[in-house]
Amino acid sequence: MEIKSIQSFLDYYEKIRERTLRLIAVVPPEHLDYAYKSGKFSIGDQIRHIAAIERYMYGETISGRKSAYHGCGKELADGYENVVDYFNEMHRQTLEIISSLSDEDLNRKCLTPANNEISIWKWLRAMIEHEIHHRGELYIYLNLLDVKTPQMYGFSAEEVQEMSVRL
Repeated sequence: MEIKSIQSFLDYYEKIRERTLRLIAVVPPEHLDYAYKSGKFSIGDQIRHIAAIERYMYGETISGRKSAYHGCGKELADGYENVVDYFNEMHRQTLEIISSLSDEDLNRKCLTPANNEISIWKWLRAMIEHEIHHRGELYIYLNLLDVKTPQMYGFSAEEVQEMSVRL
């Protein structure tokens, strides 16, 4: 997918974010610190990570600055409501940065944290892929805790199978 327009990207990105927010909304606050294994991100870390990397890596680099990402620990936000507020605020700030770009800026190069040049449109696409990756991990975490999670597109795999024809 090539991104050619800031506005069409923002419209698409908001749909991605809405799906992530629907999932975060079902996180039981008492399980925010759950991790499937010691040393791995907790549910709260996953949410803070999506937010912090969006703002402090992607937001900074597309602005022509160095990545300022320094982790996703509780010092950023602790407790369910604070984590959700942090998540939403980092997104708001990132949207402000993206909205300041012109369509022509999408073809401009920025530097990744490893100092590799990449077109801004490709870097924004990577940002979406990154969020989807961590959202998938959140689905697994919540399934391990037997938390009912929202369907992505309205139907479960079993429901689609029931509605499908046999070949």
